[in-house]
Amino acid sequence: MPRLSPHPRHPAPSGLQLTAEARLNANTGLDLRYVVSGPIAQLRIPPLRLASPADQLWQHSCFEAFVALGGAAAYREFNFSPSRQWAVYDFDAYRQRSTAPAPAWSANCRIEHGAEYLTLQVSIPPRALPGGGREPLQVALTAVLESADGALSYWAQRHPAAQPDFHHREGFALMLNVESTA
Repeated sequence: MPRLSPHPRHPAPSGLQLTAEARLNANTGLDLRYVVSGPIAQLRIPPLRLASPADQLWQHSCFEAFVALGGAAAYREFNFSPSRQWAVYDFDAYRQRSTAPAPAWSANCRIEHGAEYLTLQVSIPPRALPGGGREPLQVALTAVLESADGALSYWAQRHPAAQPDFHHREGFALMLNVESTA
C-alpha cells in the first residue's frame, strides 16, 4: 500500500501514518482503501451519518481521489468523509470546474474506527470513472486530516508544489491498468 505523507508546511499530529491503495477492476471499478494508524484521538473525526452527498468535505477530515485518463487535461475529484458523506466534481482542466454535471451515483463508504486506526473503503463503479473504467487511469490518492485543535494536514504520495495542491497533475502519482476477473 502506498504511504502518504503530510505536506511539510502543514505537519500532522505526531505518530500518525496514512496508507492508501487503489485497484482498477473491469467489473467493480476503482476500489479504494485508506488506513490511518496511530493515535486517532489526536484527530477530529466526524460522527457517522446517512450516506449522502455534501460539499466542502475537504474543510475537515476527508479522503480523496483525483482520477484522469493518462494525458487528458480533464479529471474527476472524489471526496469521502469518515461521516460517510461524499462528493464528486468534474474539471475540464487544472482547477477549471466543468459545466457538465458529474455522473449520478451514491458512494457506499465502509468505515472501521478504533483507538489506533481508522479505515475507509469505497468502490467507484466503472460508469462513474473517466473512460468508463475501461482504460488506464492516472490517480492521486490524497487526504485532509483535521487534528483535535482544528489544524489541517494535507496528505499525498507526492507534493509537487510549495503549498498543498492536490489538483497539480504531477501529484497524480499512480498509473492503474485495468485488471480483469475471470
